[in-house]
Amino acid sequence: GDVQMHIRPRRMLHDVLAAIRHGCTLPELGLRALPSGERHLRSNRRLGTLFRQELLAESVRIARRCSFRLDQLRYQYPREVVPEGVSSAAHLRALTEAGIRQRWPAGISRGLRRQIEHELTLISDLRYESYFLTVHDIVQFARSRNILCQGRGSAANSAVCYCLGITAVDPARQRMLFERFISRERDEPPDIDVDFEHHRREEVIQYIYRKYGRKRAALAATVISYRPRSAIRDVGKALGFSPGQIDQLARNIAWWDDPDQFAQRLAEQGFTADDLKVRQLLYLVHSLIGFPRHLSQHVGGFVISENTLASLVPVENAAMAERTIIQWDKNDLETLGLLKVDCLALGMLSAIHRCLDLVNDLCGTGMGLADVPAEDPATYRMIQQADTIGVFQIESRAQMAMLPRLKPACFYDLVIEVAIVRPGPIQGKMVHPYLQRRRGLETVHYPSAALQKVLQRTLGVPIFQEQVMQIAMVAAGFSGSEADMLRRSMAAWARRGGMEHMHRRLVNGMLERGYDRAFAEQIFAQIKGFGEYGFPESHAASFALLVYVSAWLKCHHPAAFTCALLNSQPMGFYQPAQLVQDARRHGVTVLPADIRYSDWDCALEPAAPGHTGSDGPPLRLGLRLVKGLGQLAAGRITAARASRPFDNAQDLCTRAQLNQRELAVLAEAATLRGIAGHRHRARWEVAATEKQPDDLLKGVARNDAAGKNQAVTIRPASETDDLRADYAATGLTLGRHPVALIRGILRQRRASTAQQLLQLKPATYTRACGLVTMRQRPMTANGTIFLTLEDETGHVNVVVWQRLWERQRSIVLNASLLAVDGVMESDGEVYHLIARQVYDFSDLLKGLQTRSRDFC
Repeated sequence: GDVQMHIRPRRMLHDVLAAIRHGCTLPELGLRALPSGERHLRSNRRLGTLFRQELLAESVRIARRCSFRLDQLRYQYPREVVPEGVSSAAHLRALTEAGIRQRWPAGISRGLRRQIEHELTLISDLRYESYFLTVHDIVQFARSRNILCQGRGSAANSAVCYCLGITAVDPARQRMLFERFISRERDEPPDIDVDFEHHRREEVIQYIYRKYGRKRAALAATVISYRPRSAIRDVGKALGFSPGQIDQLARNIAWWDDPDQFAQRLAEQGFTADDLKVRQLLYLVHSLIGFPRHLSQHVGGFVISENTLASLVPVENAAMAERTIIQWDKNDLETLGLLKVDCLALGMLSAIHRCLDLVNDLCGTGMGLADVPAEDPATYRMIQQADTIGVFQIESRAQMAMLPRLKPACFYDLVIEVAIVRPGPIQGKMVHPYLQRRRGLETVHYPSAALQKVLQRTLGVPIFQEQVMQIAMVAAGFSGSEADMLRRSMAAWARRGGMEHMHRRLVNGMLERGYDRAFAEQIFAQIKGFGEYGFPESHAASFALLVYVSAWLKCHHPAAFTCALLNSQPMGFYQPAQLVQDARRHGVTVLPADIRYSDWDCALEPAAPGHTGSDGPPLRLGLRLVKGLGQLAAGRITAARASRPFDNAQDLCTRAQLNQRELAVLAEAATLRGIAGHRHRARWEVAATEKQPDDLLKGVARNDAAGKNQAVTIRPASETDDLRADYAATGLTLGRHPVALIRGILRQRRASTAQQLLQLKPATYTRACGLVTMRQRPMTANGTIFLTLEDETGHVNVVVWQRLWERQRSIVLNASLLAVDGVMESDGEVYHLIARQVYDFSDLLKGLQTRSRDFC
């Protein structure tokens, strides 16, 4: 029956999806729409009235012959990674033994030897050797090309991965639970995640394609589903709403909005709920949310096979050149048991590599990742003060609020810091007890000596997934595999329910071992919190390494660190404007982008005589920050400049072969100040340039700076105009902060600076005003929105309770310059402004183009 929907009323949705697919409106769909609503599932009785009985019987007979099952597919690991004449098990053992000698030159402990032998035996029994060898080969390629990489996640639970150089987490320093990584009972392939420098990951991807061929290697797919905004945009176009109406609707709908509230949101924007098109929009958007929108590439999940992949799974060419993707997502691949290697991109690895290169060039050293001095007191003092803008993982609003309370003083504190600001510990109500015990305000109590061994390093509070699993093993008698099944089942429980059998198994097991019921129920409640959002200790340890290295670089080489971050954009929580403001507050001298000195990348310049920057060398901004200028054009500028300096805009245009658009964006960004004067003069000179063939200019004298063409007096741009142009052209300014320009007006309106707010006593009612740089709404915050405002003196952290932002929703979500009336509160060194009323002051900086990081 060519069934395309399950019930007849879905025809309207089917037609809308057809209009979306064809990029037209419903009236324009014509014959591309279904001719009727009959292509839906029908009962046997209904089919019996339409078709003869013998035809129906034949259909059933054919269906019974289609007995294929997915578990009939046979997947084979590739053998390229195993030398001829050597078994995969022998090769893996040889590489592991070589890694042991390198990692522990003085000899390995008995405990670690037992752990490694246990892992090798299990790997051999489950025949996963080729998987480990494949990942080892990819990592070795990256290192041979000087590409920073690091394994993380559950792979860091493996001592074998440490010996192979896949992960940097030393098993001697961690209490690993190998069953978190590989389980005999679970009988599914392990999952190894390897992070690579994000700007060089494509080299790794193409290496895999070259080694195995695009017929045997492909990226997994991921299914992108409709969310409120995308559903509104697509349905609105299909129904014929104007682009302005669609933009207005989508801009005022957030991802967390309940679909049942959409009618209220539309009414707030002036749309009549009784209008037929509006009713259709509401119905169709509600139906589409969660519906698959399109198939996309997985961020880095590779499937590699010994035989042609198309014999196992459907494969297609990706939209990106030289890439092949599988039409199944990672859950499908896991069900089938296909090997998947996650080659992921991590911006901080790029930034760290670039920063180390800058430091080595500056200091004449050869420092690598492993050479960064450990346990540096100055670095920990900086972290404890939450001075961590740009630092990996601990730069978020929640992490910066936690740092002064937890006060990390050693590496393991960073491991805890990374893991504790996560939904799992928060939902399990473990954060407050841990902080109270750490401060000595609460007694540490252990229910038994056995659990003390599990929980002692976190003061009796389970913070990591491994601890939750170990509690089930120690206190309830679970095996390692059963404990991991419990952890995985909790994620499904959160979605579907039905965990009563696990609840009985855990509680009864603890009661049999002498624990009281109240404690057993508490542990079960905590495990529920970890089900989908807990953080493995091994994962936290991998991240903590990068946290410490990036913090050390920021502390001791702030100019190089900021330079590396700017050259690695986009990444992190902060826009270049905030990174530059932070660097200047730390004494870094930042020089503007200038075609006389700037290359494509930002760079460190030799310190000029009398330079007083506390960080050392000045930071010169690169041409990459000029919006609309491509890297090829920047390369032509630097190549032409190498022969001799530019005389004027015409000389620049001719020798660098720039078109009018490229010259215009350079003038708008004030990069021509050295050859054309201020921004207004540069605009005029650029408008007068002509791109001429080189042979026409031979022997023609050019006017110098004193020539007739330079005699016209042009008024310089005002400070306000320059500011607007800076933000429009580069996204930042090296002049005064925008809020500083209107400080007089703000003072009249009783707004205090960020620094003044820190001097106020708790519970003081006050007003703050600043540019909105960040909006966040964590899932664990019960609808609360957190805002970060920036002025010329620093940042203000604002808490907006749900009642307030629902009342002033449009202002909270859309204002670029926000004023907040509220009450100052503090917890130690953590300060928050609890909002009571908000105001949109954006008109005071009208025309200023700023960006904020919202709900990411």
